Amino acid sequence: MDTTSLEDFYSHKTDFYKDSNAAGILLPEGISNEIGHFNVFDVAKALAQYKNKPTMPYNRRQYYKISFIKGRNRAEYADKQIEIEKYALLFASPRVPYNWLPLDENQGGFFCIFTEEFLVKSKSGIVPDELPIFSPGSYPVFELNDAQAAEIEQLYKKMYTELEGTYAYKYDLLRNYLLELIHYGQKLQPSTELYTSNTSSARISSLFIELLERQFPITANNHKIALRTAADYAGRLSVHVNHLNKALKEHTGSTTTELIRRRILQEAKILLKQTTRSVSEIAYALGFEEVAHFSNFFKKETAQSPLAFRG
Repeated sequence: MDTTSLEDFYSHKTDFYKDSNAAGILLPEGISNEIGHFNVFDVAKALAQYKNKPTMPYNRRQYYKISFIKGRNRAEYADKQIEIEKYALLFASPRVPYNWLPLDENQGGFFCIFTEEFLVKSKSGIVPDELPIFSPGSYPVFELNDAQAAEIEQLYKKMYTELEGTYAYKYDLLRNYLLELIHYGQKLQPSTELYTSNTSSARISSLFIELLERQFPITANNHKIALRTAADYAGRLSVHVNHLNKALKEHTGSTTTELIRRRILQEAKILLKQTTRSVSEIAYALGFEEVAHFSNFFKKETAQSPLAFRG
């Protein structure tokens, strides 16, 4: 599985966007400067470019993407598949690979891409990875009703129009539109997922999740996760393992070991389905001393061997 950069993204769209003026231009000047990067695209026009080309590769991106999808589709996100019947809003971050597959020819909507620098905290007051919508384990795809879809489509059209304009402060306005879109998605989540208390155990739980996610994704062939056990994480967080377990049980309903096993299983499924690495290479990357230990772990969790799961 590859990682797609912004440069890769634009290079794949050279033929389609070479005559565009603003929204959807080729790799813009200053793409790596302190303002960050933002752009918005029309889904129907983008799909027209790929009618006789392979479907979107299942990659991790080095940028954030929010898609408003119209039509029947299948969203593939990490190790999940989500069927979309009419309208959906999909949030994707650099942490997790994703793909969406059109299931009919009646496709439309918009998508925008942006870098973390575009939402720099000094201007927006936020850090994308600290938002609930982009947090580990969050639900990234929301089906919309007709009224919700109309609201979202209007917001994207405002982005598209503004990006083509010459207003001196258009990127400040676009940043506000983007934040409105993000908050719209977060309001679709259950309210219990959006707020946490400021207790010590809540902070420990948050730090553990952040530390766990830093072990992934596994990209280099010789990469191996550094933290493998509950004791490893407790030691890094400078707390007793029992205290860590209590905090996680209180705020997630699961123990440290359960959360580690669940996340390792998720990554194992991704590596088996979306890469050509051998089972022994995957076992090594996920911290198993013997490939047999990995096979036993995977079969216990899924009732399938790694090779049977890979198909």
